[in-house]
Amino acid sequence: MNITTNPRSIAVVGGGPAAHRLVEALADRGALGTSVNVTVLAEEPHAPYDRVQLSKRFEGPTELALADDGFWSQPGVSLRTGTRVAAIYPDTRELRFETGDVLAYDELVMATGSSATRPTIDHADVAHVMRTLDDVDALVSTVAVLRSRLRRAPIITVVGGGLLGLEAAGGVAELGAKPTLVHSRAWLMSSQVDEGAGRTLARLIADRGIDLELGVRPTGIVRAPSGATIGLELTDGRSIPADLVVFAIGITPRDELARDADIALAPRGGIAIDETCASSAPGVWAIGEVAALDGKTVGLVAPANAMAEVVADRLLGGQATFTPFDEATSLKLAGVDVANFGAVTSVPEGAIEVVFADPIAGVYQKLVVGDDARTLLGGVFVGNAEPYVRLRPMLGRQLPDSPGVYLDAGSGADGVELEVVDGTIVCSCKGVTAGVLRDHIRGGRTDLGELKACSGAGTQCGSCVSLVKNMLDRELTAAGVAVSAALCEHTELSRTELFEAVRVLGLQTVGEVQGRFIDGGVGCDICKPVVASIIATQTGGYILDDGAAALQDTNDRALANMQKDGTYSVVPRIPGGEITPDKLAVIAEVAQEYGLYAKITGGQRIDLFGARLEQLPHIWKRLVDAGMESGQAYGKSLRTVKSCVGSTWCRYGVQDSVGMAVFLEERYRGLRSPHKIKFGVSGCARECAEAQGKDIGVIATAEGWNLYVGGNGGMTPKHAELLAKDLDDATLVRYIDRYLMYYIRTADRLQRTARWQEALEGGLDHVRDVVCDDSLGIADELEAAMAKHVDAYEDEWAATLRSPERLRRFQSFVNAPDAPDPSVMHVPDGRGQRRPATGGEREGVLLSGPRIPVGRP
Repeated sequence: MNITTNPRSIAVVGGGPAAHRLVEALADRGALGTSVNVTVLAEEPHAPYDRVQLSKRFEGPTELALADDGFWSQPGVSLRTGTRVAAIYPDTRELRFETGDVLAYDELVMATGSSATRPTIDHADVAHVMRTLDDVDALVSTVAVLRSRLRRAPIITVVGGGLLGLEAAGGVAELGAKPTLVHSRAWLMSSQVDEGAGRTLARLIADRGIDLELGVRPTGIVRAPSGATIGLELTDGRSIPADLVVFAIGITPRDELARDADIALAPRGGIAIDETCASSAPGVWAIGEVAALDGKTVGLVAPANAMAEVVADRLLGGQATFTPFDEATSLKLAGVDVANFGAVTSVPEGAIEVVFADPIAGVYQKLVVGDDARTLLGGVFVGNAEPYVRLRPMLGRQLPDSPGVYLDAGSGADGVELEVVDGTIVCSCKGVTAGVLRDHIRGGRTDLGELKACSGAGTQCGSCVSLVKNMLDRELTAAGVAVSAALCEHTELSRTELFEAVRVLGLQTVGEVQGRFIDGGVGCDICKPVVASIIATQTGGYILDDGAAALQDTNDRALANMQKDGTYSVVPRIPGGEITPDKLAVIAEVAQEYGLYAKITGGQRIDLFGARLEQLPHIWKRLVDAGMESGQAYGKSLRTVKSCVGSTWCRYGVQDSVGMAVFLEERYRGLRSPHKIKFGVSGCARECAEAQGKDIGVIATAEGWNLYVGGNGGMTPKHAELLAKDLDDATLVRYIDRYLMYYIRTADRLQRTARWQEALEGGLDHVRDVVCDDSLGIADELEAAMAKHVDAYEDEWAATLRSPERLRRFQSFVNAPDAPDPSVMHVPDGRGQRRPATGGEREGVLLSGPRIPVGRP
């Protein structure tokens, strides 16, 4: 007899990262829709997003969602945004919304998080806070309005010298405001670092143009008769100027629903929980910032995720418990590296502090060790946080050498190998241990991106990526696997080294390159396309001449993308998505005449599917005669420059985004690179062209253009990072020239710009130094290389059509040049177009009658 058990109903009040992690943990266990149905009730109008990255919104519109729409549409989960719960009733296991509607539940998880704390001073209600996405967007908008009204840099006074306050001060500085930071203690980050570190941090922050008022508190906001904010009164009797005040003084647990339901609270607020994350009310759990264990709430990602894992396990009958968590942090605040772990603000009795301080250089480092002078209890680093990567996994263990050698003053730190035991937490956010990483590495996950994706390590706040990379390199080395950058077994050179060798020696043909650098003079499927790409980039020649055709993959040899049935797609270039009606008409005529399936692509082009190899020259002649050219959809090159309509038509546009997109696409078309590259150009900060998801993103500002680099979509999406702001047209193009040529010269085979930037020592800062400041002295050389490409560019299909020799490649059969391939068969798709026949359809046609023709003969 089969017994069916209905899934239990789980209500989650709160739509932040903790709620997201709970649903993710249940999904990972295969429980959604089977054991449980989960309803997430989010008060904000947004799906759960990454609060750790909130400050990125100061740089421009940035997508912070923790999951895509597909995650919230899977069976067994329902997300209700903009939904406010008015009351919970544990006795009847119901909750009531503000609308009066009631929802019954079997288990309730409180994940209501915290709200920004406001001090009880005069006019505190007119100040801004920085807690939610809407808070940051409102702050950005207000600063812009103040800049316009005051016609000067507005003075923004941030109250609070912790993590959030420093991020807020750095953020408003990015917006062109003049920040002042007010903090009640004598040194910054007083809850996380000791006095020496805090005072060093203060000097570094002040050097970046942020005024500091330390050891004082606000007593009131001063307002003009008009109601405008003009100052902030302090406890020492002074009043300092302020056009806007931002409070970043801490968080207050959102425990009001629990309080009204007579659920036990901690003495200082928050829902009291035990080690299972259960509250005093049956069937009610609490996770994240609202949960208080032993009277303490913590506003960090790692413990919130750990609590979510515990509750997911308990809801499914497990016995997990919440154990002490790692409060380590490693981040860049207002441009300054800061990291800490373990006991640094409250040093245990008998412990020894080993300190290196260089006030002139702005470096402070401290290790706390036990009375044995070897057991590591904690560390703090300001100005240079490199030791953090190697030392944090050693917390609670004995160091193999004297603590001093691990600091900047030490002489032997670089040569000391630190063994990381399997149980050591490497990624606090996801709870990934060194043992889990080792298992993945030994199972063949030897690429950093692949290791991050399969383990989850480094995919949330990102502070542990350097630790993960360090472990990967050490494990490969320990296994006797050389961490080699060589292209393949046929050459000892990396792609970068091969590119430089070809450039310096002035080699012009693939034969010269293969004969000099490829063992056996032939190569393999890895190195051959690289050689062909390098030659194409440096010479600007036709990619299938001088022996290059044999090196290219199928798509490049056909100058088209092969599809599943052996036919090809045709993608004419439509620069910036702009096309005339006459060209549209030609595309339509070609599609009708050859029976091609037509699809608008995500890059604002038209893709025509189903062309046979021998049809490609006929189709392209029609398109080339109409003034169109190849879109290089088949090549490792520039694909598209997506754009919105910009200031030409849009009432919000501040620059001509279409004009810029067309110019950029026509400048960089045909540029061969290690991987495909995509651009986006948006005419205003509303970002309709999704520029920050592209390798090169250009977003209009009132003063010019903001340039973003290193973004991509795909399986492991990455948002682009801001390289430079408010650029004029000429500077923008110059920086893009340098960036692209530097990427082409130094990236590995098939390495996207995002991964390339991550792998570079110094990351984006290094790229900025090279591109904007010419730190390597190669700017003129990079620009000259790009100018050479622009001057030498020729459309590949136009060049093909002029040469009978080149046209011979486009034949299915040598003895019958225009004969169709009989294996190709298309059927109507029911929407007015055709698609490849399935196996069953193909068999039925062959048995019962004549085949369906594919296009014109």
